Amino acid sequence: MTDVLRPTKPASPTSARRPAVRRTPLLTLGALVVLLVLVTVSVSTGDMPLPPFDALGGLFGQGDTATVLIVQEFRAPRMAAAIVAGTGLAVGGALLQRLFRNPLASPDVMGVTGGASFGAVVMLAAGASQALMPLAALGGGLLAAVLLGVFGWRSGTTVTRLVLVGLAVQAGLTAAVNFMVVSFPTELAGSALQWTTGSVYGRTWTEVWAAGGAVAVALVIAFVLHRRLAVLDLGDDSAGALGLNTDAARLQILVTAIVLASLAAALTGPVAFVALAVPHIVRFLAGPPTAGTLALSGLAGAVLLLASDLVAQHLLPVSGLPVGVVTATLGAPWLLVLMIRQSSSVNRSV
Repeated sequence: MTDVLRPTKPASPTSARRPAVRRTPLLTLGALVVLLVLVTVSVSTGDMPLPPFDALGGLFGQGDTATVLIVQEFRAPRMAAAIVAGTGLAVGGALLQRLFRNPLASPDVMGVTGGASFGAVVMLAAGASQALMPLAALGGGLLAAVLLGVFGWRSGTTVTRLVLVGLAVQAGLTAAVNFMVVSFPTELAGSALQWTTGSVYGRTWTEVWAAGGAVAVALVIAFVLHRRLAVLDLGDDSAGALGLNTDAARLQILVTAIVLASLAAALTGPVAFVALAVPHIVRFLAGPPTAGTLALSGLAGAVLLLASDLVAQHLLPVSGLPVGVVTATLGAPWLLVLMIRQSSSVNRSV
C-alpha cells in the first residue's frame, strides 16, 4: 500500500527533452533522403524523360552530350533554385516566428515578399533586362526591411507594433504592384503577373550561384546568432542580466531573417506558405527549437518547395503554372487554421 501512495519523481526538463533531441538527427536524415529522391526525379523527368542513373550522371558531367546539356542547362538550375529558395524562406520564417513568439510571423506578414515584388515590377517598368530581376527583388525586400525598421522601432520594440507595421508595409507595396501591373501593356503585364506569383522557371546558374552564395553566408550568420536567440527566450530581464543587449540582438536576428527571405524572393519571386508552415511542421515533429531544428527547417523548406515545383510541372492538368500557385493553395487553409487557433487561445486566456 505504501508503494502505491508513494509520490513519483517528476521528470526533469533534460530528460523530457531527450526524445526530441534523438528525433532531430533521424528526421534530418529522412529529409536528406527525401531531398535526394526529389533531386533524382527533378533531373530525370520532363518533356524528354531520362533514366535516373543517366540523369544523375549528366548532373556531374558524365554521359552523352545531349543528356549533359538537358540536365545541366535546363533542369538542374531550376532544381537548385527551388532548394536554395526553400532553405532561405524556411530558416527566415523560423527565425521570425521564434523572435516574435507568434506563429503567424512570416516574411509575407512582415512585408518582405511585397517588397520583392515591388522591386521586380519597377525594374520591368523601367525596361531593364530580365537578368536584373533577382537584384531588383533583393533591393525591394531590403526596402521593406528599412521601412519596417524606421516605423517599427519608433518608441521601442514591441511585437504587436512590428507585426502591424509589417502588415501595413506588405499591403502598401502589394497595392503599388497591382496598380503598376494593370497599367502595363498586355505583354508586359503578363510577364509581371507570372513573376509576382513566384516561379523557378528559367533560372540560370549565374542567378543560382549568386543567390546561393549569399544565402549560405546568411545561414552561417543565423546559426551564429542562434545562441542570442536562445538567451532571448529566457525573457528580457533574464537576458539583460546575462549581459545581452536585447534590442540589438533582436535587430540582428530580424535583419538576418529578412535578408534570407529577400534573397529567396530574389531568386524565385514571392512564394507563400513555405516560411509560414515549415517551422510549425518541424516543431510538431522534432519538438522545442534548437540549432538542429533550425537546420532541419532549412532542409524541410527545400523539400517542400522542390516537391511543389514538381507537382506544378507534372501533376497538374494546366501546364506552365508557377510554383507559387501550388504553395499558395496549400497555404490558404493552413493560415485559416492558424488564425482560428490563435483566436481560440486568446478567448481562453480572456
